[in-house]
Amino acid sequence: MSKPDNPAYSRVLLKISGEALMGDQGFGLHPPTVAKIAEEVRSVQELGVEVCMVIGGGNVFRGLQGSAQGMERTAADYMGMLATVMNALAMQSALEALGIHTRVISAIRMDEVAEPYIRRRAVRHLEKKRVCIFAAGTGNPYFTTDTAATLRATEMSCQAIFKGTLVDGVYDKDPAKHPDAKRYERISYDDVLAKNLKVMDASAIALARDNDLPIIVFSLDEPGGFRGVLSGEGTYTVVQDKA
Repeated sequence: MSKPDNPAYSRVLLKISGEALMGDQGFGLHPPTVAKIAEEVRSVQELGVEVCMVIGGGNVFRGLQGSAQGMERTAADYMGMLATVMNALAMQSALEALGIHTRVISAIRMDEVAEPYIRRRAVRHLEKKRVCIFAAGTGNPYFTTDTAATLRATEMSCQAIFKGTLVDGVYDKDPAKHPDAKRYERISYDDVLAKNLKVMDASAIALARDNDLPIIVFSLDEPGGFRGVLSGEGTYTVVQDKA
């Protein structure tokens, strides 16, 4: 991508799962883990990069799992959206403890705790170097936070999505179960879909492909972290149409 501390992108979206906030716990929020991710975001913002975020809600409630257990899918999905708001507020608190100005922007109106989503206002926040944390998905059931992340990244004119995961890239099979799993350095959107690699859901991948939006998959535990990967260091996978 680029030389160390010379980022290739000036505006990016960081997508992380709700499970990433659990730390070693099996459920809920682990404040030291939230603080660690906030430090990663601060280190990137110090490079002059404009950052927005989407955080999943799987550490609190996942709509699809609730539906599988007999709940009506729409109600379960709305519960999942509310879980993402809780995570967004936790991340806002951690970022502001570091002196970083943030805005939680919700696709579902809840004016006492978050701004409503207005695209032009959100863009202005980014231009003022505030971190925007987009919550409540797209505001619609049946859409995941992966799709919400790709949608918001496109609307904000982000140059890339950085997806922080538990592994250091995209593999041809689960590396936790298969020691011989192969990691891809680069892979096309169509190959991700054809091989069903579960990088993001199919709607998110298709939307990224249609808007030529690169997806960089990296480990949140990667040495150098978010900042290093943004500068082209470390181990990661780029999902993008091959030249």
